[in-house]
Amino acid sequence: MRIEVLGTGCARCNQLEKDVYNALAELGVDAEVEKVQDLQKILQYKVMMTPALVIDGKVKSAGRVPRKEELHQLIKESR
Repeated sequence: MRIEVLGTGCARCNQLEKDVYNALAELGVDAEVEKVQDLQKILQYKVMMTPALVIDGKVKSAGRVPRKEELHQLIKESR
């Protein structure tokens, strides 16, 4: 599984990255996590607001930090 956290380094972007690592640890899931700050790469996903969560190339959330339960569900569904 490949997870990308899209964002320019704002507090919410950093929070989403932290939450992703915590969720992976809690679920016992191995994944490659990358924080993407390059605006051109972010725009390739057609994301207009950050932070955004991309799992295996698909945008799962944008413009907000998902709640813990929702984040767990998104990861489980993508396994």
